[in-house]
Amino acid sequence: MILKQNGSRGFRAYTSKHLDELLQRAGLDDEERLRIRAVATVLPFRTNAYVVDELIDWSDIPDDPIYRLVFPQADMLPEADVSRIAGLLRDEAAKSEITAVAHDVRMKLNPHPAGQLQLNVPRVGQEPIQGLQHKYPETVLFFPKQGQTCHAYCTYCFRWAQFVGEPDLKMASDDIERLVEYVRAHPEVTSVLLTGGDPMIMGEPVLRRYVEPLLEVEQLESIRIGTKSLGYWPQRYITDPDADDTLRLFSRVVESGKNLAFMAHFSHPREIEPPAVQEAVRRIIDTGAVIRTQAPLIRSINDDPAIWTNMWRRHLTMGMVPYYMFVERDTGPQDYFAVPLARAYEIFRDAYAGVSGLCRTVRGPSMSATPGKVCVDGVTEIAGQKVFVLHLIQARDPELVGRPFFARYDPHATWLTDLTPAFAD
Repeated sequence: MILKQNGSRGFRAYTSKHLDELLQRAGLDDEERLRIRAVATVLPFRTNAYVVDELIDWSDIPDDPIYRLVFPQADMLPEADVSRIAGLLRDEAAKSEITAVAHDVRMKLNPHPAGQLQLNVPRVGQEPIQGLQHKYPETVLFFPKQGQTCHAYCTYCFRWAQFVGEPDLKMASDDIERLVEYVRAHPEVTSVLLTGGDPMIMGEPVLRRYVEPLLEVEQLESIRIGTKSLGYWPQRYITDPDADDTLRLFSRVVESGKNLAFMAHFSHPREIEPPAVQEAVRRIIDTGAVIRTQAPLIRSINDDPAIWTNMWRRHLTMGMVPYYMFVERDTGPQDYFAVPLARAYEIFRDAYAGVSGLCRTVRGPSMSATPGKVCVDGVTEIAGQKVFVLHLIQARDPELVGRPFFARYDPHATWLTDLTPAFAD
């Protein structure tokens, strides 16, 4: 276990410049490593020594789920694109040429799905408010500038565009006063979600600078923090130099009368096995915060109902609340990771059947699509037609929330836009 020493964090990050060395540890040959490096010019790579040394089973490469969770795979992108970039790397082409080709490939990967930059960004007059999204009436998302990286990047991440060094694709702001002003001007907003990236990459003094002003906004009922830190660096809450101060900040939020919802991402049961994770969870819960768990369903990593049953039951015994199973979003390497909606529903149903009622707080499989969060409730036959039964858990238009609707059954559909309405044109 990596612990702090002499007051230091003990955290060591690995980036793309370390990728070839790490892949040699996996026993991959020169050509395999080259093609993976080609993928990493398009999609971001970052991990750390805790993930590499504590979570990955290096005797099970390339099938180990945590390895696949954080390391690019050569077939994640179209073969022609990978071969083109690999050729440039092999020929030691100019960095500017490689960067230009990588950009062209990124633009084909739908870097901002569900209208993130068009439909969600509020404006004052004609001026967009940077680093802010207002997708649902009661919920505002804020992207703190110093929180737009992570302890490690997930290969499936739908926010990959935040990390590739292209300013036009990035959402971020350090203007907390603008956020507070916007929320106060919109009394329907009752919840602020700090997201990223990962806000918990920030040290306590910076995090406090974003959180404290929100405590003075009377209408706010909850502050949410979206984070993968429990899975990728639990020491953040135990042995980091500011761990105790961070927990005191959490307590202050709760003592102010607001709900602190810690939105923890766990993609696989192995991420919760280390004792450090269990200790970190205990310390966070002791502050009065509620930890809710969520993750997408990802092919080759967690597309097995037994994995989800195991995770949800473990989350419950640790005091966390199972919250969402998401469908892999229509961005990045979706084709590589996506599970057909019909299979996603079967996995959710079978996993759900294996847990007690206390775990059945979880919802899914849910698509965070342009209209809102669309849940696949089942497959049935109506008037001789096989259909998906769906409803909106959350919606841009509140009038649509909770109303069932139907789509023609398609065994190959992986996203809402693959479906067509049933019983109508």
